[in-house]
Amino acid sequence: MPAIPVLSSIAELAATSDAWIVDVWGVMHNGASAYPAAAAACRAFRAGGGTVVLLSNAPRPFSAVVPHMAALGVPPDAYDAGVTSGDVTRDMLGVWRGRRLLHVGPDRDRSLFEGLDIRPVPAAEADVVLCSGLYDDENETPADYAGLLDALACRGVPMICANPDIMVERGHALIYCAGALAENYAAKGGRVSFAGKPHLAVYERVLAEFARLRGRPVEKARVLGIGDGIETDIAGAHAAGLRSVFVASPIFAPRGLDAAVLDDLFANRAFAPVAAMPALTW
Repeated sequence: MPAIPVLSSIAELAATSDAWIVDVWGVMHNGASAYPAAAAACRAFRAGGGTVVLLSNAPRPFSAVVPHMAALGVPPDAYDAGVTSGDVTRDMLGVWRGRRLLHVGPDRDRSLFEGLDIRPVPAAEADVVLCSGLYDDENETPADYAGLLDALACRGVPMICANPDIMVERGHALIYCAGALAENYAAKGGRVSFAGKPHLAVYERVLAEFARLRGRPVEKARVLGIGDGIETDIAGAHAAGLRSVFVASPIFAPRGLDAAVLDDLFANRAFAPVAAMPALTW
């Protein structure tokens, strides 16, 4: 594998791009506060004619994510639009109208199925499981859900995973996400449909959003994915036929970013980013 360059500025790649797909949690903010340099980089790219669509595995519609980003300090002029796994999840739930649903996740994610004529029920009555996270992600782990997942798998109840992330950083803590439960469910033989990165449905929605915003489709060679998740942002961009930049995070690079770290992370993978950065900066 060719050496992955470590960049201190995204500006040189901006000249080769018309559109950026930018991860939210891990690039624009850490769950507790925004990264001002990332916002400044996105503003500079937009000022030069580029289009920025934020892509998040947040298990809520993008309209519900905007107030949270604003509260953390992500300015609205840093992006043109956004797409979430929550948006795709609502599409997937459309086929379950009139059926019974078990929601595994916090109450703040109920907007995923509100207005869809789907009835929330206990696990024993469910036709489908919507997993948007852990009920209490600050105190629980996937091990707390072993019994529930065993019972659902025995009944063959399908699961829709609204957030394929396994783990994210919140402030200085690492917390489990819906992807960790979905991974365990699949290992038990459960059938899982994933709504967000790295799966193609969410990238197709983003590419359609670029075409809407710019008035015509954007060539894939001119699209750059920027994210900190190897198996979500980087793998997803690769599967969609796009270039990517890896932004180091404490999850994958707790000791910092250098050539040796990148070799350990990507030497045995079938994909690699075109560059890496300690953080998104202009």
